[in-house]
Parts: sequence; C-alpha cells; structure tokens
Amino acid sequence: MELVYPPVVALAKTMFRVLDNKIQIEGAEHIPATGGAVLASNHSSYLDFIYCGLGAQPAKRLVRFMAKKQVFDHKISGPLMRGMRHIPVDRKAGTAAFREAIEALKRGEIVGVFPEATISESFTIKGLKSGAARMAQEAGVPLIPMAVWGPHRLWTKGRKKELTKRHVPVLIKIGEAVEMPEGATPEAITAALKVRLAGLLDAVQKAYPEQPSGPDDRWWLPAHLGGTAPLPQPTAAI
Repeated sequence: MELVYPPVVALAKTMFRVLDNKIQIEGAEHIPATGGAVLASNHSSYLDFIYCGLGAQPAKRLVRFMAKKQVFDHKISGPLMRGMRHIPVDRKAGTAAFREAIEALKRGEIVGVFPEATISESFTIKGLKSGAARMAQEAGVPLIPMAVWGPHRLWTKGRKKELTKRHVPVLIKIGEAVEMPEGATPEAITAALKVRLAGLLDAVQKAYPEQPSGPDDRWWLPAHLGGTAPLPQPTAAI
C-alpha cells in the first residue's frame, strides 16, 4: 500500500495549480499501464524528477527515481524519499543501487533515471551513462525516453531558484520505447537513446510557448536557439 507517494503527488498538483504552471504532457500512451519500464529523461533542472513523475500520471503509474544517497540522508527529504520507495545511489558503491533497480523493474515498477547524471548547463543532451540501457536489457523491460522543458526557469544549476515564479509553461514529451535488438550492446542502445532524447528535447524547445522577455532573460535558452546558455562541452559517453 502506498501511504506516502499519493499525498506527495496531490500536494505537487496543488502547487502546480497555485503557481498556474501551464503543463502539457504529450506521449503518455507510451508508458505501459502495467509492468516494469525504465523512464530515461534529460536533466536541466533540480525539479525534473517532479515533472517526470507527473508525466507518468496519465498512465496511473508511480515512478521510483534513482537519486544520490545524500538526499536520503537529509532529515526532511530522507523520510519522504524512502516512503516513496525511491532508490538511493552511492556513487562509491553503485552496484547495490543497480541491483535494487533491477529488482524493482522485475517486480513491475517504473524506474526513473537521468542518464546525463548531472544537470546539463548548456540545456542540450550531454554524453550519457549506459546504466539505463543496461538496466532495461537485464530486466527485459522497455527503455522509454522523455524530455522535460521549462522547470529550469524555476531552479537550475548556477541560478537563483525562483520556486514561486508563476505562469511558467512546462512541456513534457514522452517517446516510443527505444529499440533494443537482440545482441545489441548497451553502448549502442545508449547511442540510440541519446539521439531520441535530443529529438524530443528539440521538439519541446521549439514548441515552447514563451520567449525570453529581453536580453537579460535569454539565459534559459541554449546557444543554438539564440540563448546565452554555455556551449555544450564535448564529453565521452560511458
């Protein structure tokens, strides 16, 4: 029985209404109504997990996110994270978290991951870690790509958080499961995932209903769309 997660979801939805977040979800039909799946999202905001979880709500699914262990150690967030059965990740001993995620997937849970591992300050897709692909392969579940765009205007790396900012549109776009041919390596599937994530992110960025209010407000757009976000740094996928 879920005692913690549903009230947290209800509270989040209330806050969305209070702040008049203009949230649009597209592609929710790609999230299975039952059974395990890995939900892999881009990462541009500290709030991404909230909106990624919201993207699974039309399918009436709860997402178990993999998050750094320090969040679970916090006196306030820790009990909530454990109550929602999210998965702590100790980067010095990641095998335990990987095994816990596999077990959750085999139980029929949806596990949420951010394959970029850290926030992309360029607001483009960084090099991806292969963990999402490896989990989906080992558990025999779909790997579903998702792009979220807008929460970075409320709270992202290197910017003052504005959690009470009103009327911020948020676009959530979920794609079809990434193909995982028999014999494909995790690296090949990760490469395909990156292409899919880039395409979804490009779509929501171009469909976003607002533009910067002036030169000083261009920080939240990537450079290739005329923004002042840093240029992407070349990184090797792992």
